[in-house]
Amino acid sequence: MGDEKNPEKDFEKEKKKKIEKEPEKQTKKAPKPKKKKKKGKAGFLFILLILLAVICAGVYLLIPSKNRVSHNQYFGLKDDNQYGLIVNSEIVDITNGAPFEENGVWYLPFSTLYYEISDAFYYDGLALLYTDPLQTYSATPGESFYTDSDGIKYTLTYQPCYFKDGSLCIALDYLKLMDYSYYTVDDTMKSIWVFNDWSEQPRASLLKDTKARTQAGIKNDIVASLATGDVVTVLEQGASWSQVQTQTGLIGYVQNKMLGEIKEEARAVPDGRPLPKYTNITMDEMVVMGWHQVFSESGYSQLDDIISTAKGMNVICPTWFTIKDNDGNIQNLGEKKYVTKAHKAGLQVWVMLDDINISTDGLQVFGTTSHRKTLITAVIDAVKELGADGINLDVETIKSDVGPSYIQFIRELSAACRKEKLVLSVDNPVPEDFTSHYDRREQGMVVDYIVIMGYDEHYVGSDAGSVASLPWVEQGVQDTIAEAPAERTVLAIPFYTRLWKTTGGALTSEAIGMDEAQNVLTENGVEAVWDGSVSQNYATFEKDNSTYQIWLEDAQSIVEKVKLIPKYNLAGVAQW
Repeated sequence: MGDEKNPEKDFEKEKKKKIEKEPEKQTKKAPKPKKKKKKGKAGFLFILLILLAVICAGVYLLIPSKNRVSHNQYFGLKDDNQYGLIVNSEIVDITNGAPFEENGVWYLPFSTLYYEISDAFYYDGLALLYTDPLQTYSATPGESFYTDSDGIKYTLTYQPCYFKDGSLCIALDYLKLMDYSYYTVDDTMKSIWVFNDWSEQPRASLLKDTKARTQAGIKNDIVASLATGDVVTVLEQGASWSQVQTQTGLIGYVQNKMLGEIKEEARAVPDGRPLPKYTNITMDEMVVMGWHQVFSESGYSQLDDIISTAKGMNVICPTWFTIKDNDGNIQNLGEKKYVTKAHKAGLQVWVMLDDINISTDGLQVFGTTSHRKTLITAVIDAVKELGADGINLDVETIKSDVGPSYIQFIRELSAACRKEKLVLSVDNPVPEDFTSHYDRREQGMVVDYIVIMGYDEHYVGSDAGSVASLPWVEQGVQDTIAEAPAERTVLAIPFYTRLWKTTGGALTSEAIGMDEAQNVLTENGVEAVWDGSVSQNYATFEKDNSTYQIWLEDAQSIVEKVKLIPKYNLAGVAQW
């Protein structure tokens, strides 16, 4: 039967299958070592590729970038044709107006010039003014000349200033002529560098050709190509790289190994002109100044008492001059015999000019060139007629919008005083944010003495408190001499205080002298206690359903304030 199984045949078939399978098993086993070898090669190649990648990456990191930063990136500009502006060692914001070229002359909008380069220029609505130690120069927009205070005319080959699209623009060559602010033009980077910092700065010559880059590291973009021997200003030194400024003003980073010996050097004026020098009249001894309040021509009769009681005083400031109107006329209570007697007593006389006449408008007085001239002429003539030694300017109602005009007045007054060899001192409030327009930095350059009015910390309308606590006064000294020379700064201290009265929640006060303050305490049987936090004696008492407070100015508090004079190397002390 076809379907019947044959055991022998089946056995033979199975045996044959087994024999046929054996070689297959051997074939499978034999290649195994070869497969392992192939796997090892692949691993080696993989490792080799990794090593090559690492080496290539390392080589890449060692290859300096050849990319040059665009001027748009460098200056943060959007306009390809707009030139960037660097002033001294700062890249400045040109939102107030960019530099531009007109008929081969570079100009800047007045706002950019004023806020970014020099606030010494002043536009009075008719002419652009600039005052140096002795002269005021005037340039009319659109004209190719300027004049000085004596009326001498100077012709130029360009317009010092003109209006473009409604904005006053100033020629950089005129800026250089007046303000000694020099400039260079880098057409490669489309940049203007203006510099007027003549102080000593660290400088070095390059030992090799190199590149200045945007940041430390050779992979950063190139700012400028530098040659061996080029002198750079070292702005900031790092461990391996330093920030430097090139001879065209561009700021970048170079490797320290490229820098030669770093030396402190002042930049030489390119055209060899001597820098303007503001001479100052100062006393050989410490200034000890006192104001003499004069309300009529009877001041002469009070002088003997002042001389006999104010021992050690060497300067007296009678309050004789007051700005009378917007045209610059003055009220004059001066007496020549007063000056003569003061001189015999060894006192210099600095006549005070104030603005206590509330009917005057500061912007009209100081913002109009003809009115400033009238005022200066009147004051100088009166001081010379009296035979006095100087002027003490006490203007305390200046608003922020009048600030530039007031500073221009001080510049012009200082030039007039310098010509006549008269001392000019200017009273200033303790520095606060709201008095920054008094510009003590500029005053410190042009006037002989800056006087800090170290009083009225608390005043009518404020909370009750000290007229002049020691911490407040000392902070005022520190802030002032941060802007003006300490050796020409005088600290004025109060010889008065305030008696504060609180009745039913209502606060009032009155100013009283030192003697009167002591009488108040005696009459009310009150003993003051020293308050170290303000360095003053303090007292409080109840009377007639009212609470009284007083922070005393007395010998003890005055001594503490006077200690600030030698501590900060100040020029002297004044009393009000």
